[in-house]
Amino acid sequence: MGGFFRIGDKLLNRTKLDRIIDRIFELRMSGASQQEVAQRIGCDRTFVSRLEGLAEVRKGGSLAVIGFPLGNKDELEDLCRELGVDYTLLLTDAERWKLVDSFDGKSLLNWLMELMVEMSSFDHVIMIGSDMRIRLAEAILGDKVTGICLGSSPIKEDHHLSPRRLKEMITSIKGE
Repeated sequence: MGGFFRIGDKLLNRTKLDRIIDRIFELRMSGASQQEVAQRIGCDRTFVSRLEGLAEVRKGGSLAVIGFPLGNKDELEDLCRELGVDYTLLLTDAERWKLVDSFDGKSLLNWLMELMVEMSSFDHVIMIGSDMRIRLAEAILGDKVTGICLGSSPIKEDHHLSPRRLKEMITSIKGE
C-alpha cells in the first residue's frame, strides 16, 4: 500500500506528511515566524513549535561517527580526524565481514555490547549505514543518533559518501 496507512477510519498518506513537514521547515528557514507558518499550513503555532523540538539536534558535546560499508572510508576517516571527531569506526564491506568473522558468536555479542555502552557515553552519534542499522542505533541510543542512510537493508557493496555531506553534518552538530 506504499505511503498509505490506516488509523481507525482515517486513511493517511506519509508522502503528503513529508511534503508538509518539508514546507514548514522551508518557511521557517526563510524567516517566517511560527505563527506565520501555522497560518499558511493550516495548523496551530504550537504544532510548529513541537515539530521543531522533536527535530532539534543540540550542538556541541562529544561526537562519534560509525559507518559501513564505505568505499571512501580512508577519506572520511581523514575528515573526521581533521574535524576533531572523538571516535570514528568506519569500515568497507570487506572489513565489516572480516571483523564479524574474526569473532565467535559469544565474543561478537560481547564486542557489540561494549560498543553500545561506549556509544552511549557520547553526546552525539552519526550512524552511516542502511535504514535498518540506523533504526537499530536510534532504538538503542535514542535521540543522540543522527543517521545518514546509504540505502535499504541489506546493503551488499561499498557506497561512496560525499565528504562534503559528512563535513556539513559534523560541523552542524559540533556548532562550528
